[in-house]
Amino acid sequence: MLCDNGIWKKTDIYSGETYDLDKTYLNIIKPAVEESGLDCVRGDEIQDSGLIDKNMYALLLQAELVIADITTYNPNAIYELGVRHAARPFSTIIIKETHDSIPFDLNHNKIFHYEHMGDDIGATEAQRCVKDLKLLIESVVNNEETDSPFFQYISSIKPYVLPREEFNYIIQELADKEKHIFAIVEKAKNEMASSNFIEAKKFWLKALNKVENEPYFIQQYALSTYKSKEPSERTALQDALNIIFKLEPDSTNDPETLGLTGAIYKRLWLLDKDVEYLNRAIDYYRKGFQINNDYYTGENYALCLDFKALSESNDDEKIYYKVEAKKTREKIIFLIEEMLEQDNFEQRNDLKWIYATYSICLLALGKEREEYEKLFYSKLEADWERETYESSKKHIIKLNK
Repeated sequence: MLCDNGIWKKTDIYSGETYDLDKTYLNIIKPAVEESGLDCVRGDEIQDSGLIDKNMYALLLQAELVIADITTYNPNAIYELGVRHAARPFSTIIIKETHDSIPFDLNHNKIFHYEHMGDDIGATEAQRCVKDLKLLIESVVNNEETDSPFFQYISSIKPYVLPREEFNYIIQELADKEKHIFAIVEKAKNEMASSNFIEAKKFWLKALNKVENEPYFIQQYALSTYKSKEPSERTALQDALNIIFKLEPDSTNDPETLGLTGAIYKRLWLLDKDVEYLNRAIDYYRKGFQINNDYYTGENYALCLDFKALSESNDDEKIYYKVEAKKTREKIIFLIEEMLEQDNFEQRNDLKWIYATYSICLLALGKEREEYEKLFYSKLEADWERETYESSKKHIIKLNK
């Protein structure tokens, strides 16, 4: 079975929503496929670059089953789905996140829906999806009902057949490969989780060398670069800025790119107190918050507005920045309180950052927040997480004096 769901974090350019498609694969697709008695192969496990190569074409033609996740309307996934539909009349399943947009040309296809939280998938939703997807897989494999629009409309067309000897050669070639991009990415993530940013930076660069211009790799390479503070904090920030500008933050609607660019400029301002750095941080954070109301980006936007008010000599401008910061935090509190009311809130994997942001916003507005600070501390996993929170807390306390 071949799975093509895009890899790593992807952003829907229309809605601005970002989804971690690794979670979709690991929590839904792979277990459902394996429980159905099939071997599961993911697209990135057979490609050494971002290009569609002979290995992918061969498996698109020959695989007993293909699952295509079209969430974020990833061009490669859509193209590969088209190749599969042109090659095989049946045994293709399309899946998609519930709230993501559906390309017009695929509206008439049956699509399996799942609900994503952005960074993760709730345990209850994952269990439901594995169960339902397994039943769908078994039905599709056993019934051989035509699901390709191409073969539905032109039934006289004969499916393509790959010569067995050529397919066997390709399979042997894949088996001989020892390293896949997925393994490199997992190593990079593990180093990030352990705050080993210098090592993480090396692995993200290796990943970029294999898949050039992959946005997620560029973002993570920039993040690990500025957090490494090597060879110096200022140099690391400038290096990170050069990396992130490959994604053209001035024209993008990707909230991850905008948030990272804002973070780099904010840290440059904290080092040099050059007001132009602060102005740019505000612009990038503002745009990122406007796109998808991300609570974390919003709090950084509000904090930079506080810094701007402090540096302003014009009283009217000072008042404007203070009011805008207050309104932003009130909106963040509203958004988080809506999250707190959701039935699946406790299943989110970003709980600590929700608690951290909520605590900081309440502190800035002079409200009780100790309960949420304790909840944040209870979920800490790395020293840098504590440092990030306490740095923001220190700034707020200083600004409120």
